[in-house]
Amino acid sequence: MKLTDLEIYQLAIQLGEKVWQSVSKWDYFTKDTLGKQFIRASDSIALNIAEGFGRFSYKETKQFAYYARGSLFETQTCIQKALNRNLIDEELYRELLNEIKNLGVKINNYITYLRNQPSN
Repeated sequence: MKLTDLEIYQLAIQLGEKVWQSVSKWDYFTKDTLGKQFIRASDSIALNIAEGFGRFSYKETKQFAYYARGSLFETQTCIQKALNRNLIDEELYRELLNEIKNLGVKINNYITYLRNQPSN
């Protein structure tokens, strides 16, 4: 199996690109404050999945899946802040939250799978 075959990786990449597309339209101040953090958090989901995939043991892979889940929650908070500050509209807000919920379930399932592997 390749990294790009992992559904959670594909979904995380897509989420990061949607965030990038949205934030890239913001003014300088907004990009420099919430925008950079929003992009880092959303990109970190896929980056942590990738790093964990490249690790030697299931235990290490699982640890990076936990980091990815943490970044998912950070991204969710950024989405809420972006809505509160009128930086995204209600439609994009709901779309992103839906993707976060779906990805969160899949990351949790991946963690459960990793927990059940030998030598953990």
